[in-house]
Amino acid sequence: MQDGEIAQRGLVLLGCGKMGSAMLEGWLSRGLPAGSVWVQDPRPSDWLKAQGVHINEGLPADPAIVLIAVKPQMMQDALPALQALGNGTTTFLSVAAGISIGTYEDILGNQTPIIRAMPNTPAAVGQGITAMIGNAQSDDTKLDMAEALLSAVGQVVRLEAESQIDAVTGVSGSGPAYVFHMIECMAAAGEAQGLARDLAMALAKATVAGAGALAMQAEETPAQLRKNVTSPNGTTQAGLEVLMNEDEGLPPLIRATVGAATERSKELANG
Repeated sequence: MQDGEIAQRGLVLLGCGKMGSAMLEGWLSRGLPAGSVWVQDPRPSDWLKAQGVHINEGLPADPAIVLIAVKPQMMQDALPALQALGNGTTTFLSVAAGISIGTYEDILGNQTPIIRAMPNTPAAVGQGITAMIGNAQSDDTKLDMAEALLSAVGQVVRLEAESQIDAVTGVSGSGPAYVFHMIECMAAAGEAQGLARDLAMALAKATVAGAGALAMQAEETPAQLRKNVTSPNGTTQAGLEVLMNEDEGLPPLIRATVGAATERSKELANG
C-alpha cells in the first residue's frame, strides 16, 4: 500500500457496513494510521467507534482516495460528500454494485480518476476476490493504490473492460450464495440418507470448505482434482454421472444460474 501518500493526504470511507468494516480492519492491521481515515456513516457500529478513526467529521480537502462502500439505494445521501471531494486529484474507488463509471463521471467530472470494483462477501473473512477496472484518468499508480487497498480482504484481478463487471457479478459476486445453497442441498441430501441434521450440515460445510481450500492450494486443475477422487465404477463416479449430466445435471444449471445473474446485473446498471 502506498502508505505515505494515504497517511499524509488521508483516506475517506463513505459507508462502513460489513464490506467497509472488513476493509478498514485490514488496512489498520497493515499499519495505516487511524488518524488518516475519515468515515462517513449514518449508523456507525460500536466496533467502528473503537478504532480511533474520524467518524462523521469534516473531511480533508484533498484526500488521496475516497472509497465508496454505500449501498446503491443510499447513493443519493452520499452525493454531497462525493461532489465536495471531486477535485480532480483525488482517486475514487467504488465497491457499490450496479453504479457505472459513467455515472460517477457525470457527478464528479470526466477528469476525475475513478475505479470501479466488484468484491464478494468472503471478503469479510479475508478470503474475497475483487475485480476492478479504472477509467482513462486512472493510471498505473492509482490502480496499484486501489489494488493494495482491496487486497486487504483477498485477491484482486484487473478487468480489460467495464462490460465484464456483469459477468463477474454473475460468477464471483453472486457466487457465494450459490455455494451456500449447495451446502444446504448436500446437508439435506445427507439427512435424507439417514444422517442426523447437525451431522449432515457439519459434513457438508467442511467438505465444501476443504475442497475449496484444496482447489486454491493445489497445482492441479479442478478437473484433475476431481479425477483424482474418482475411482472407476466407484461411489464418486456414480454421483458424478448424475451431477455432470450435460442435459439435466450441474453444467446447464450453472450456465443458466450465472446467465440469469449476469442479465440482472445489466438490467440494474441500465436503470
